[in-house]
Amino acid sequence: MINVERKNSFQLRLTRRLKEETSHTLDVYLFVPGELGLSAQLVTEEAFFHSAIQVSRTYYSDQYHLPLVHSRLASRNRLGSDSYRLSLSLYAYQYVVALEQATQSILSDTRGLRFEAKREPTEQEHESIQALLEKVDEMSSLSEGILKRLRRNEPSDETLYKYFANIDNYLSWLTEQQHLTLLAHLPRGGVFNPLRKQLVALCEVQSDYRREREYNAERVMADPTRMSNKMRLLRRLIEYPITLKQTSQELGQGEQKAVKALATAVVMVFVMLGVLSLRDVVGDIPALFVLAMALLYALREVFKDDLRNTLWRVLRKGRPKWRRQYLDPTRNALVGRQLEWFNYKRFSTLDEEIQQLRHRSVVQREELVLHYRSRSRMSPTRFLSGYEHTRETLTLDISLLTRLMSKGKHHIYRLKEGQAVRESVERRHLFNLVIRETGSEDDPHLARWKVVVSRSGIVDVERVDRHAANEKRP
Repeated sequence: MINVERKNSFQLRLTRRLKEETSHTLDVYLFVPGELGLSAQLVTEEAFFHSAIQVSRTYYSDQYHLPLVHSRLASRNRLGSDSYRLSLSLYAYQYVVALEQATQSILSDTRGLRFEAKREPTEQEHESIQALLEKVDEMSSLSEGILKRLRRNEPSDETLYKYFANIDNYLSWLTEQQHLTLLAHLPRGGVFNPLRKQLVALCEVQSDYRREREYNAERVMADPTRMSNKMRLLRRLIEYPITLKQTSQELGQGEQKAVKALATAVVMVFVMLGVLSLRDVVGDIPALFVLAMALLYALREVFKDDLRNTLWRVLRKGRPKWRRQYLDPTRNALVGRQLEWFNYKRFSTLDEEIQQLRHRSVVQREELVLHYRSRSRMSPTRFLSGYEHTRETLTLDISLLTRLMSKGKHHIYRLKEGQAVRESVERRHLFNLVIRETGSEDDPHLARWKVVVSRSGIVDVERVDRHAANEKRP
């Protein structure tokens, strides 16, 4: 199952959990409106791939208490310090991911209720409000319980305690930040007042806890910028031992040199044949011979590049462009490989099931499709004991595309209480994101999202299709 969400103003985050299968294939199609004028001459495929696509993988365990059990054993000197660091990082990271996803889900439900609290809610709105209150209360209870289990076994060893303190400090701060985010976006007044008081109390408890443990200096707590930078570093400290190392290699470099040599040799053969023919035709007239030779070499320079590019396109068509290797961060052992493709395509060249999901119309025919494909083969037997799953995160940066959008705003007019009112509106573009995944689920998965984008960033991400790839076509 794939989850797509907005990471920040210009980035989409695609996450998926990979099961024990050793082979997985992912296809990502981003349909770019034709009015933006994107082309390979404006932004090359290689430039877009290296600047806009980032992939990372981390260890994942569906046995949520296993990392904490390992960390307890390590804290009692039954496991090494590396095992303690890895297990505690995995426990913290999975809590961080779950907390952030829960917060985003609640904020999405809150947007539709922000203006409904000013009047008496209808029965349907009342049910939505109660469901929202239950979700926030459940999130708060789970957060408190997870932090208590973490703090129940504080290590006595000084080396282990430093790492425990860093993780405990970050999780406490992040828990406070996520609940403050909810507090800032919850409707005011009415049935939300008790919940708001509960969130305030939870945030104060976490703040007092960090102050009592002296995790952060007073000058750091007084400066939001320094505090944020410190927590960003602690987040990297958590992610480092569980994030697989990567080495990337561009494929076809040797073939490219061979194609260049072959193209030069072929052109030179025709040039030499032309020179021999010129000697027989022109004879001993030096000026005419020199002019003819100059013309031959000019044709050589023109056709050599065209021939080389044509041979290269034919040879590399459909073949992967990059290879990525994944290494265990602690043992530097190879645990998997991944091949990657990236191409600009037109709607007519796509598979039938992708065309059907996107729907065919005049607008779609004008779109340029950015197609990213990855095919990975992992080796679960080489994973650390207890961790047979991985979590893949693909970040898609669309800032290059937003630069192609026109600047400024325009105005529209509408009637309001019998008067013509002018309002300023921002121009937005609709991107379609289609993802096909095979290998991590029992059946292939195919789904579509609508991504509304303006020049200032991503406005909204909405999933609009949940059909599987093997659904029968009409």
